[in-house]
Parts: sequence; C-alpha cells; structure tokens
Amino acid sequence: MAPVIRSVTVFCGSSDSVDRKYFAAAEELGAKLARRGWRLIYGGGGVGLMGSLARAVLAHGGEVTGIIPKALLELGVGDTGLTELVVTDGLRDRKAIMDERGDAFVALPGGLGTLEEVLEALTLKQLGYHRKPIAVLDLHGFFDPLWAQFQRGIDEGFIKPEFLDLWYPAPDIDALLRYLDGYEPHGYGLKWTRRTRTSSGPAAD
Repeated sequence: MAPVIRSVTVFCGSSDSVDRKYFAAAEELGAKLARRGWRLIYGGGGVGLMGSLARAVLAHGGEVTGIIPKALLELGVGDTGLTELVVTDGLRDRKAIMDERGDAFVALPGGLGTLEEVLEALTLKQLGYHRKPIAVLDLHGFFDPLWAQFQRGIDEGFIKPEFLDLWYPAPDIDALLRYLDGYEPHGYGLKWTRRTRTSSGPAAD
C-alpha cells in the first residue's frame, strides 16, 4: 500500500551564484508541492534554492516548516517568515527533525551539504531505519556522477545491485512527483555479504 504523503523533506543548495535554471526548478517544485497540499520541510534558509523553494510554496498557499541551527540563524541566512521555524542547537538535531517530519525525501541540485543529506537518507534506508521514498531531481544530469560512483561501488563489490533502487533520479519535476505518488515501499536484504569460509583461510567480509 502506497504511503500517504502529507509533508516532503527537501534538500537543496543555498548558493545564490548558480544558473537560473536551478532556481526555476525550485520554484516549480514549490508551486506543485503547495497545490498538492504537501507541507515543505526544509533547512530554513532564505538564500539560494532553499529560499526560492520556500517562497514559492508560500506564494501558492502552501505551508513551510524550516529547521535551522541557531548559529546559522544568527548569521542572517534564515527565513523568519515561514509557517513554522524550528531553531536547533546544531546540525545533527536539525537533520534528525527533518528526517522525522518528512514522509518523503527529495533532493534538488546542491553542494556538499545537500550531497551529505541525501546520502544519509539513502544509508538509513539501506539499513532499514525508514522505508520512505527518496527522489533526486537529475536536472541536466546533475546527479549522474553520483550514480556512476554507486555503479563503481557495485562493480567493486561494495554495494549490492538492488540498492540502486533506494532512490529515483528524476529527469524533471513531474516525473519526480509521479514517483512519489506511485511509490510502494518494500524491504531490502541485509547490507552485508559474507563469503563462505574455505580451507585456505578465514572468511572475508
């Protein structure tokens, strides 16, 4: 049975120095989240794609919860005009709240923080801590190098092939939303593969 989605946690870039196409994608996602009645859960920033995304949700009548560490709010990069703003002590509790509050995870193009956040969501799903959908907007192949790295991990035996199914790289916003609409959670096997012991030596993990 497909899960009921009421809120979506979105990871995305906070830089204002990126191509306009990325801002357009953030604005499109924000508008379409609002029209579906899905609450945005995000990092609370008022800059970069984060700010554009949140403003688009609000402009189209949607609700936004921002989760931001106190130190970043004091630097002036937070947005205090949201439906709800949760101020945390640090990044770790910020991520924990974002993970808990969202019924699905979405990543738009972004920098190191975005990559770290989506990789943590994938890792937690791999280990069975959640069964929520994870989709990334692979705009103009932005996430192709990460997909290639996953494939390298499979080729070298570090990642099981079925774990490519942990996420969906979407070519556009509509495809991403269709994936979330039709998502059916399922279990995965154990992450670990153990070689059979042989007479020549101990098993290798």
